[in-house]
Amino acid sequence: MMLRTLSRTSGALLRQTQRATPRLWVLPAQQRWASSLPVNTVVLFVPQQEAWVVERMGRFHRILEPGLNFLIPILDRIRYVQSLKEIVIDVPEQSAVSLDNVTLQIDGVLYLRILDPFKASYGVEDPEYAVTQLAQTTMRSELGKLTLDKVFRERECLNSNIVHSINQASDEWGIRCLRYEIKDIHVPPRVKESMQMQVEAERKKRATVLESEGTREAAINVAEGRKQAQILASEGQKAEQINKASGEAQAILAKAEAKAKAIGMLSDALTEQNGGAAASLSVAEQYVSAFSNLAKESNTILLPSSAGDISGMVTQAMTIYGTLAKSSPKAAVAVLEEKSDNFRCPSSP
Repeated sequence: MMLRTLSRTSGALLRQTQRATPRLWVLPAQQRWASSLPVNTVVLFVPQQEAWVVERMGRFHRILEPGLNFLIPILDRIRYVQSLKEIVIDVPEQSAVSLDNVTLQIDGVLYLRILDPFKASYGVEDPEYAVTQLAQTTMRSELGKLTLDKVFRERECLNSNIVHSINQASDEWGIRCLRYEIKDIHVPPRVKESMQMQVEAERKKRATVLESEGTREAAINVAEGRKQAQILASEGQKAEQINKASGEAQAILAKAEAKAKAIGMLSDALTEQNGGAAASLSVAEQYVSAFSNLAKESNTILLPSSAGDISGMVTQAMTIYGTLAKSSPKAAVAVLEEKSDNFRCPSSP
């Protein structure tokens, strides 16, 4: 009889010890201890960000809120303790095959939060383990839809797709997946070498394209510079010719005006007393001066037949002048000017 009593007592103590011991969730890559199941002491203080699930006679009764709570001994028992904080789970490394048949080794980090302690307690046996397995299977499924290049370029899109798939299945468990982040993606060594060669080829291609574009831009700039230089040079020549023509025209006008004034002054002088004698003297002086310079500029000299008859030349010039003076004084003055010029340059052919 005493042995039966002792066995019953030891069994009760063993059950109480099992209830008081903390629950251990064993995951493939980690072990995390949850809060230990507290003993019903009538007056209980629930910590902040925790939910205690209470059963009354083996049936769900209520969830204790943070703060002061009262329970009935023997009838009420705390069955589950759920943390409402954000939970971080390390998803173990796994192999996955991409759309272009490349085997990848990939791992990640999962961020969870329990929204409904009732569903998290009674909806699934081990919610964290279930979500971890779901994340692994979803990751393999999503990677099978993408090629290797897209896996590296669209990591953010891949993360969001995994979160969406996990949330669709974990709604019945009272768990919300907040984020999923891929930590490392390992590719086979040969594929890695091929990717490195591809990157180098792409860089060489971009360098060649940039160099050709630079050469083209330089050639365009040189051509534009030559074009502008030619345009500016032609505009400069045009302006120079215009200025030169304008200067020559002004010089011709000034020379004509000076010559007209000289003819007018000579005409006035010839009309005075002894003007004819002064004209004859001027023609004779110019004739003699011209003969003194005949051999200075050229070795070839053309002389009139009566080069030594100065009086004859002067008489001839004055005769022409007298004849023209009777008809037009201005014409006579012009002839006198022409004769004077001829006397100045008798060596001209």
